[in-house]
Amino acid sequence: MSARTPEPARPGRDRRAVLLPPPPGAARLGGRARGAAVVGGGIAGLAAATALAERGVDVTLYEREAYLGGRVGGWSVDLRDGSTATMSRGFHAFFRQYYNLRDLLRRADPGLDRLTSLPDYPLWHRDGLRDSFRGVPRTPPLSAAGFVARSPSFRWGDMVRMKPAAALPLLDVRVPEVYARLDAVSAHDFLDSLGFPAAARHLAFEVFSRSFFADPRGLSAAEMVLMFHIYFLGSAEGLLFDVPDDPFPAALWEPLAGHLRRHGADLRGSTPVENVSPTADGAFVVATDREETRHDAVVLALDTPGLRSLVGRSPGLGDAAWRERVARLRTAPPFLVSRLWLDRPVAPDRPGFLGTAGYGSLDNVSVLERWEREAAGWSARTGGSVVELHGYALPETADPGTEARGLIARLHGVYPETRDAKILDARHEWRRDCPLFPVGGYPDRPGVRTPQAGLMLAGDLVRTDLPVALMERAATSGFLAANALLESWGVRGHPLWTVPDRGRSRLLRALAGARPRGSLGAALAGA
Repeated sequence: MSARTPEPARPGRDRRAVLLPPPPGAARLGGRARGAAVVGGGIAGLAAATALAERGVDVTLYEREAYLGGRVGGWSVDLRDGSTATMSRGFHAFFRQYYNLRDLLRRADPGLDRLTSLPDYPLWHRDGLRDSFRGVPRTPPLSAAGFVARSPSFRWGDMVRMKPAAALPLLDVRVPEVYARLDAVSAHDFLDSLGFPAAARHLAFEVFSRSFFADPRGLSAAEMVLMFHIYFLGSAEGLLFDVPDDPFPAALWEPLAGHLRRHGADLRGSTPVENVSPTADGAFVVATDREETRHDAVVLALDTPGLRSLVGRSPGLGDAAWRERVARLRTAPPFLVSRLWLDRPVAPDRPGFLGTAGYGSLDNVSVLERWEREAAGWSARTGGSVVELHGYALPETADPGTEARGLIARLHGVYPETRDAKILDARHEWRRDCPLFPVGGYPDRPGVRTPQAGLMLAGDLVRTDLPVALMERAATSGFLAANALLESWGVRGHPLWTVPDRGRSRLLRALAGARPRGSLGAALAGA
């Protein structure tokens, strides 16, 4: 009989965070050795590999790139001035309610000392409105009420024209029920149904939809409302966040790689997988251009294009219906990250991170030397600034060069002092590989478990039926995939935490319950 383990300490300040204990089992793998392949070295793959290796599984992690971290990875570039810098796909916010991601990082950094907090999360609108999350109470519903009371985007005249009955679903977001209610509606149409003030709509809601790299017209309202729950009314962790104090490889993934190696994991970078073939006795053969290796189980932790491609090259995986679901997965529109090394500093009072609205395709601006040691060193040597610009959900037919010039022009409108700055160097990352969560797409989204024993999926594209999103969904799905395999081998998995899976206020739940809990999509269709 396995020993009972004590309940883990709560991961944050929220006393209502929900513990998801694993099924009981042995503390470590015993008896016959088990080997697992993890295909993909992003957050989901690293979480799965860590969870398996810590329980005694022989883990081989395959990653096509030379670096770990996936979409939160980084690589070296040589600048024109002869120095070396670490380029990435752009800024990422490590929110305090990302419990499972932060638990993964604690494996190599127990105190999370490599994360540093930014003092504010400012949002600027071109019309002159300025919103801030500094000083907003963190405990719901005071968090949302405090933000509205302080925000110039919510004018009294606009508020009285809103439709409070339509907003009731926000008060009691239940997961996964929210998908049955709102997945058939676009985020754009849902906001229309609220009668939200235009400026508040941009700053308080569409910033979340664009975090999914998607236009609100093409994004499921359920995903946007889930984000509102995770950050505003469902969690007491607040909207402020942390960032790594150095580029992602040095601060996060190289230390975690050391932890994995100490647990016996074999990390194979620059090793794309060509196909995965099941064997007659229930194992799998993973083929690369160098060799074929047998494993007892496989976790596919790939981005959407990578998963579609590998499954297409591996005809023995899953069944026909599952393979068709994978083939139907879609990617969000392209996005652009432009990093500029300027010959002079931006104004000293500029925030480290700024969300923008009304500046065309420019969605946010980062001043990296405000928190990143590498950028701060370059800035100290040269007297310049390292500035990063993001443009999400860009047109499918857009020209990357034209869009890059557009982002720079809009930077000049946000921070006028940059107009006279000379760009000493620049890097532009044009990508289209983030998952799209389209209207009505949730029932078709594949989950962690597949029709094939020993084959699991992980990643932010995967359906979890939990209140998680973005990087936290990736980490959570990786742990879920590992836990499912460990359970099949009689081994206890890892405890997980989430924000509450429903509205936390009895009063607000009662108000939301006053509205029939039918499909909002049907209500809008009949309006």
